[in-house]
Amino acid sequence: MASSGQSQPQQQEPYLPYRYCKTLSVHSRAVSCVKFSPDGELLATASLDETLAIICARTLTLKSRLIGHTEGVSDFAWSSCSRYICSASDDKLVRIWEVETAKSIKTFRGHSDYVFCVDFSPDTKRVVSGSFDETVRVWDVKNSGIERVIQAHSMPVTSVNFNRDGSLIVSSSHDGTCKIWDAEKGTCLKVLIDDRGGPAVSFAKFSPNGKFILVATLDDTLKLWNHLTGKSLKIYQGHVNNVYCITSTFSVTNGRYVVGGSEDRCVYLWDLKGKNMVQRLEGHSDTVISVTCHPQKNMIASASLDKDKTVRIWVQDV
Repeated sequence: MASSGQSQPQQQEPYLPYRYCKTLSVHSRAVSCVKFSPDGELLATASLDETLAIICARTLTLKSRLIGHTEGVSDFAWSSCSRYICSASDDKLVRIWEVETAKSIKTFRGHSDYVFCVDFSPDTKRVVSGSFDETVRVWDVKNSGIERVIQAHSMPVTSVNFNRDGSLIVSSSHDGTCKIWDAEKGTCLKVLIDDRGGPAVSFAKFSPNGKFILVATLDDTLKLWNHLTGKSLKIYQGHVNNVYCITSTFSVTNGRYVVGGSEDRCVYLWDLKGKNMVQRLEGHSDTVISVTCHPQKNMIASASLDKDKTVRIWVQDV
């Protein structure tokens, strides 16, 4: 009989591998971004073919296409209610789309160069965008206008992301820096990484709980940072990433993992806490530029560049 008050050590569940499920061919050029909607009903993709595609996440069939940009679309973000998408394009515009009607309902003009990255605030009242013009811009959705221009970086901005309550924005840049901004005031609260002359910071994203930031640099490295202490906690390696701004994400439906693309045409999964790589998914024929995890199901979608042009779906058999 076990002695009272003694807690038994928790046994970690064995890792259940993902397997290939389906290939989606919905674009005629490189697929630049792929994201499941927050409610898990839809999967959206963006492409250098100037369009976004909306796919039913249950049947994995094309529902509609968002047409309006006149150059390639680099990035997009879902609103928290899953009804709207904001998109960033080389045509220097940010657009907001109503997903149900596939209509562009707002257009934000102001960037003087390619718009490379974009995000919705959790309350959908703001959109933040980053551009090759080196600025981060915060837009007022209701009034369809600019709220703030932040002279954020000295080289193109590679990513922008709100935290879970919309009070903070993290931005990254080819200038080797990653910065945290007050979303309301536009002031810089912290320079998390300042490695000018070092590798470009190609991607940054808050963790779901808002306590950490996942940061990619173009030296084949992903790091998890505690942004409050400014300390790097974990390093994830094994993938190849020194050219493209590859987006990574967190998988939280069955264990805690970091999922990322790679220039060796694979998808990588790492144990979030242990840092060890647990699986490499092969099948794409070009760089895997973007990955997304379904919010409820054990499902990953990955997107690849011009020699491939497809989205692949991967699932766990639970």
